[in-house]
Amino acid sequence: MSEIKDKMLQRFMEYVKFDTQSDDEAVSVPTTEGQFVFARYLEQKLREMGLTEIVLDDKGYLYATLPANCSRELPTVGFIAHLDTSPDMSGKDVKPRVVEAYDGGDIVLDGDAGIVLSTADFPEVKDYVGHDLVVTDGHTLLGADDKAGIAEIVSAIAYLQQHPEIEHGKVRIAFNPDEEVGRGAHKFDVPLFGCDWAYTVDGSCEGEIEFENFNAGSATFKIQGRNVHPGYAKGKMLNALRVANAIVEAVPAEESPECTEGYEGFYHLMGINGGVDSASVSYIIRDHSKDIFEHRMKFMGEVAQQINNRYGEGTVTLDLKVQYRNMREMVEPKMFIIELAKSAMQQAGVEPRVKPIRGGTDGAQLSFMGLPCPNLFAGGINFHSRYEFVSVQVMEKAVMTIVKIIEGVAKGC
Repeated sequence: MSEIKDKMLQRFMEYVKFDTQSDDEAVSVPTTEGQFVFARYLEQKLREMGLTEIVLDDKGYLYATLPANCSRELPTVGFIAHLDTSPDMSGKDVKPRVVEAYDGGDIVLDGDAGIVLSTADFPEVKDYVGHDLVVTDGHTLLGADDKAGIAEIVSAIAYLQQHPEIEHGKVRIAFNPDEEVGRGAHKFDVPLFGCDWAYTVDGSCEGEIEFENFNAGSATFKIQGRNVHPGYAKGKMLNALRVANAIVEAVPAEESPECTEGYEGFYHLMGINGGVDSASVSYIIRDHSKDIFEHRMKFMGEVAQQINNRYGEGTVTLDLKVQYRNMREMVEPKMFIIELAKSAMQQAGVEPRVKPIRGGTDGAQLSFMGLPCPNLFAGGINFHSRYEFVSVQVMEKAVMTIVKIIEGVAKGC
């Protein structure tokens, strides 16, 4: 392995040992103390590297600068990754190991427990024959989402420090908490960050460039039923759970996540809670098209009215919220930042793959906060699960992509 590759892997293997799961039930910022522990560790490491303008605020947002090594006036570009891992699976006591020169077969994660990264269940792993793969012991997620991104950004900065012959302007980096619970950009200080544009390094497969994401909303139907003794309920009872079932039947099942792909949006049933007297039905709503998204949000209001017409006014109240929007409209005026990333990837030996995100990133919210911020690949596969893995070779290409973007800014590309 090259020196940069060795140190990058060393950083990543150290980072994933920090327990940084975020908590969508918590109201604190960050939502878990473990994220602050990791942020303080990174703050010290960045100081040891000699970076400047280092700020770790009381919300767990860490900012730092690699100063320009030239006197020319250049744009300031930024790179962002998130500290937290998903609440979907434990990130405590992660035990990473490297499968060197993967041979294309099943990878046993824990033989005693029968946990196997199977090529039958996960055929994409066979795309990485010959790569060195970092995997777990099968009892936690790995945390490549997004500690791979952090390791890649830090390693790119270290590479530039080791190669002063590469001319570059001021580079800003930031690591934020709580991306996995949708709050990563909420307390991000865009003016303090001070960039002309930035990239989140939070994507998956090699070559991904994402600047289109879902418009996102949520819909919660609150149902007030009427409970009486079931033996004497005729003409009196209004079973809130049956009303909940009627709501679910009114929303097109063929427009659900399991039936859609690409640019197709959906209504995703997230939960049905309650009993006879009261209940709730919650959905998230997604679509890349602004017009279709607005139609979907309006449709949920029509469902609520339809149910009230059927069961009586006031049976259902609807809480409808817009969560985030498609960043495309904010990035399109600066499409050169996408072309810059594509050129950088090609120079790093990567085939660019521009694709829409069937989800959202911190960059979507940041773009509407005045910081155009598309997303780049970090290399992790099977995020949020015990079967998560990342290729060391892909991570190295991500490092060089970051370096080439920074170099390209100085060259006016």
